[in-house]
Amino acid sequence: MSERAVLHVKGRVLVGPEEVRDELWVIGGRISYDRPAGARDIRTVEGWVLPGLVDAHCHVGLDRHGAVPEDVAEKQALTDRDGGALLLRDAGSPSDTRWIDDREDLPKIIRAGRHIARTRRYIRNYAWEIEPEDLVAHVAQEARRGDGWVKLVGDWIDRDLGDLSPCWPREALEAAIAEAHRLGARVTAHCFAEDSLRDLVEAGIDCIEHATGLTDETIPLFAERGVAIVPTLVNIATFPDLAAGGEKKFPDWSAHMRRLHARRYETVRSAYDAGIPVFVGTDAGGSLPHGLAAAEVGELVTAGIPPLDALAAGTWAARRWLGRPGLEEGAPADLVVYEADPRADVRVLTDPRRVVLNGRVVA
Repeated sequence: MSERAVLHVKGRVLVGPEEVRDELWVIGGRISYDRPAGARDIRTVEGWVLPGLVDAHCHVGLDRHGAVPEDVAEKQALTDRDGGALLLRDAGSPSDTRWIDDREDLPKIIRAGRHIARTRRYIRNYAWEIEPEDLVAHVAQEARRGDGWVKLVGDWIDRDLGDLSPCWPREALEAAIAEAHRLGARVTAHCFAEDSLRDLVEAGIDCIEHATGLTDETIPLFAERGVAIVPTLVNIATFPDLAAGGEKKFPDWSAHMRRLHARRYETVRSAYDAGIPVFVGTDAGGSLPHGLAAAEVGELVTAGIPPLDALAAGTWAARRWLGRPGLEEGAPADLVVYEADPRADVRVLTDPRRVVLNGRVVA
């Protein structure tokens, strides 16, 4: 396409769950619903159109061993892009990925800085590993480095206990979350188990990752406070293998992980039924490959969330939650085109016909 080229996208443009238009135009990389006057070089794309998918929990620049070189991070971002995920919330990475912001062919990233964990209570080479007296200072540091989010490790295996347990005392959480909010950042936390959730929510946390430990006691608290969850069900599917690997050394932990896995769909559906905001995230970049956002939408449907709401959790609603536009007039033209209506069958999401990023067809 030339510099003056215009992209004409027509078919069914899903501006929102119930708002459908017949066409849009991409002019200068941005969306318009008015036909441009005098346009000469027009390229047409047809199909069912969604705003770029959102992966609200992934890790660009990270693999199972820690930080990765830029060429590996680039491949991770390209894999997400080609799967239709054009907005990523990076939920913790030791890598500096700011260079991606200068690449118009790579997804947009909202960073949460680097994980903040308790000493020897998380995956090696991932996090700042500190003690509670340093939590406020590190939260302030990562709030300034990130894009409006900070990531805590709320629980992890306690080797002395032989099971998952909370990482932080309540008073440290209260002070740290208050500091993040003072600096204009929201806070999220990795949590597998039950015991850390009440303290985190009552301390003012904004989101919980995984949230497999939600129970009938904590679900109403989450709903009352409006605390979101990102279940990462494609990652929770790995719990049985993790449990098998640790069973000889930590049998209580292994049994606990299996219980959390067994009730994962019931947990997510109960959270949704209670009115807790649920969003799509994959946890790609640690042990999981990138490009799984469409699969996670399917997992939410399997959990019992209605297809339209599961679709919203990875598109319109997720973009509003993260403060980024969808298919609004004047917004950057980040969109995906499909052969069929994804509202009727979310499996359509796994096979995009075209991916348009910053107004250019990139995949």
